Amino acid sequence: MLRFAPWKLALIGLICLLGLVFAAPNLLTREEVAELPSWLPNQQINLGLDLRGGSYLLLEVDTDAVVEERLQNLLESARTTLREDRIGYTQLAVEGGQVVIRLRNPEQMQVAFEKLEALAEPVSSSLLGGGASDITVDANEADGVVRIGLTEESIQGRVQRAVGQSIEIVRRRLDETGVVEPTIQRQGADRVLVQLPGIDNPERIKDLLGKTAKMTFHLVRGIVSSEDDRAPPGTMIVPSAYQLDATGQPLRYIVSRKVEVSGENLSNATAGTDQRSGGPAVFFNFDTAGTRKFARVTQDNVGRPFAIILDDEVITAPNIREPILGGSGQISGGFTFQEASDLAVLLRAGALPAPLEVVEERTVGPDLGADAIAAGEFATLIGGVAVIVYMVVMYGLFGVFSALALIVNLILIIGALSLMQATLTLPGIAGILLTIGMAVDSAVLIFERVREEARLGKAPISAMDAGFSRAFGTIMDSQITTLLAMLLLFAFGSGPVRGFSVTISIGIVTSLFTSIWLLRLFMVTWLRSRRPTALPV
Repeated sequence: MLRFAPWKLALIGLICLLGLVFAAPNLLTREEVAELPSWLPNQQINLGLDLRGGSYLLLEVDTDAVVEERLQNLLESARTTLREDRIGYTQLAVEGGQVVIRLRNPEQMQVAFEKLEALAEPVSSSLLGGGASDITVDANEADGVVRIGLTEESIQGRVQRAVGQSIEIVRRRLDETGVVEPTIQRQGADRVLVQLPGIDNPERIKDLLGKTAKMTFHLVRGIVSSEDDRAPPGTMIVPSAYQLDATGQPLRYIVSRKVEVSGENLSNATAGTDQRSGGPAVFFNFDTAGTRKFARVTQDNVGRPFAIILDDEVITAPNIREPILGGSGQISGGFTFQEASDLAVLLRAGALPAPLEVVEERTVGPDLGADAIAAGEFATLIGGVAVIVYMVVMYGLFGVFSALALIVNLILIIGALSLMQATLTLPGIAGILLTIGMAVDSAVLIFERVREEARLGKAPISAMDAGFSRAFGTIMDSQITTLLAMLLLFAFGSGPVRGFSVTISIGIVTSLFTSIWLLRLFMVTWLRSRRPTALPV
């Protein structure tokens, strides 16, 4: 235990040096860090919302829209199925959270029932993906009405998937805007918490997150007046986002309900300038499947208008002049260059499965964060000084060694947080303070073991060797159990709890290094150089 191989000495020195190098940029301003050579470490600790200031948004997923979309898909599937089997009906609509179908001939009820039951999709209930049907089909032969509804398991499953997809897409959109270290996490069954450090005016972010960005391509059947709300079967009326009719109202298109190509098939979207008009435009490319679909529909419908619909509005509806086989196109309209750039961001990130509504918004000023940082620094300083004084008073020279190890421990924690680009919050500062006490616990345990061995009359070298050997197992047991608890907090916690667990986990690892290797190196170096007859402990 008291011998250090050359490679161990080199490793200890290297770890301490790296910790100092990665911690050093935190002593500089962001402007000074930006001027450092690229080959030097230039990462700084990211401050959380409570320290840096910024915006807090609580978003709610529109669960009704999730259910409505599935019902509309069932309606269209039912219409196609009944037509293929020549089953007549006098009513086909979504009413009261169900698809209601009134058959023209009740004698076809059994056939219709079997065909409509085949529209069910399994509800995933296990890791293997199997599950029960997601719909219920009720038939009333007396009045010839079939009702298709969604099961509770189906609704819950779709909402959970929608929230999970929303979190991922929100993260992509924020990454595109350059927001540094946003916090995005689920809260409750249908809400998403977004924290934006350093953003004090989140209006543009709210606009980006508030748009579903669901883009689809439909064939245009015609234009309808603002007074007419009737759409032929299989079509829908969609207003234009930029075009107005003679009365000054948005132009209204009659488009096919069938989605010819979906925005899910987009592979890229960039903002640029339209070469013909000189105005802003968004250029897009499809993936292989989208290219194939786009080529087929443009080949079969040359001369017809083709509507690009974004969030239930027609962005543009140009005529198909010739087949487009390359899988690329452009969107131009009445938007500005900033709007074109935002639209490209939305399309690259993907469409939200359901609209998001801001239900709570708060702004944290930087002054509050500065006060919290100052208070945290003061508390860390006072706590560190108090611990050092106590250790020096109780253990003399060995207490000085533990103080040096504690200082290195703090440097390693700061360096690790910088390297990992972890976000430091108020609970994280509390974790660092607690780490100081935990690091000293190991030193106290070692010193007490060494003191016990010395009192038994052992020589200094034997007492120190036995003390370290006996303390090693206890230190490892206590630190590993605490580390496991912190890992569980990180896995199942959120926000501040995770920040606390990260700093504690890093502190445990660095404390093991400083107490088992670095502190022992200090004590062994002193012992071999001075060769005392008694230990100062």
